[in-house]
Amino acid sequence: MTTREETEKLDEQDPLAPLRDLFDLPVGTIYLDGNSLGALPRATAARVQQVVAEEWGRDLIGSWNSAGWIDLPHRVGDKIARLVGAGPGELVVADSTSVNVYKVLKAALAIAAEEAPERTVIVSERTNFPTDLYVAQSVAREHGCELVLIDPGEDPADRLDERVAVLLLTHVNYRTGAMWDLAAVTEQAHARGVLTVWDLCHSAGAVPVDLTGAGADFAIGCGYKFLNGGPGAPAYVWVSPRHADRFAQPLSGWMGHAAPFAFTTDYEPAPGIGRYVSGTPGVLATAALECGVDTLLAAEPYGGLAALRRKSLELTRLFADLVEDRVGGFDLESPRDDDARGSQVCLTRTEGAYEIVQALIARGVIGDFRAGQDGLPDILRFGVTPLYTRFVDVWDAVEHLRQVMESDEWRDERWAQRLAVT
Repeated sequence: MTTREETEKLDEQDPLAPLRDLFDLPVGTIYLDGNSLGALPRATAARVQQVVAEEWGRDLIGSWNSAGWIDLPHRVGDKIARLVGAGPGELVVADSTSVNVYKVLKAALAIAAEEAPERTVIVSERTNFPTDLYVAQSVAREHGCELVLIDPGEDPADRLDERVAVLLLTHVNYRTGAMWDLAAVTEQAHARGVLTVWDLCHSAGAVPVDLTGAGADFAIGCGYKFLNGGPGAPAYVWVSPRHADRFAQPLSGWMGHAAPFAFTTDYEPAPGIGRYVSGTPGVLATAALECGVDTLLAAEPYGGLAALRRKSLELTRLFADLVEDRVGGFDLESPRDDDARGSQVCLTRTEGAYEIVQALIARGVIGDFRAGQDGLPDILRFGVTPLYTRFVDVWDAVEHLRQVMESDEWRDERWAQRLAVT
């Protein structure tokens, strides 16, 4: 069994420890919810103030040119591309995850229709993040397509017959932390003539991703989880260069025009990924996102995402082992296999999952709760962000969990009141 002193020594020996100083973390808080909202980078407040006071306040509209606002979605997109195995000019910051799912699903279906009109099925997973499923349902209705959902544990390849056009999967499952083998699944899909759309919301920034190496077709992701871009940060979209010029995505706004300031009447899509921009970018939000992405790029001298991944696996493995050894009464929903686990530990319990999470939050241990669906159990989620999560944080979090359970503290009626955001 690991002791608290041993976890302190692991932190002293951790080569990534200096990266914690990049964040403004509240004293007395153990933050294990970076898979839902990343912590605040120290650089963000000053950068946003600079944009407000200097670029907007002093230079006004001239900052579209002088401060490079017009290029901001592409500049930050190129930085994110370095985290997901994409090339320069292939990824752009734009809109929200939901909007980008809509864009790429429509594009993928249009490409599939050109090559094989008989392919009219979208395949996804029943436990995919709801926004992906909701958008897929909408797109399927628009196109007269069928949406087929695979169950947990089912091999998607078994559903990829000659009717399937697109496979839509989230790389790391939001409920369980289970991770698909992106390269292997993509290869299986392509062998059956199926295009892939990957949601990277719960993996980019915590798990090494190689979209180019995997030969993927489309990918989208959000900026506010492991990219530390702040609440409601803009999302991003990547399209393989072999597809980028094939379809003018359906939300053909002026910023996706080949010459937006020519103000022509007819739409002419910009080349490449530029056409996947729609409206005017949110400069303040994108500037904040850049600060978050920079915290990940700051890890490159320390070994980059590979080093972050090693630490993430050590932290999640430690968390699961400590719960099993010191607490009990929970089932581990996340995979034990390192290769199949993202950067979170998910626990289930037949009684009191929500109340336990609330009791922990009151103690300063921030995780979150996700309700069960379709007969699946409720989930207690604990995300680790190797940029700032320490080994001693994991020990202390599990110790708080032990105390909450042994004292029956979670049964206090205060913790049963459901909040709007869980």
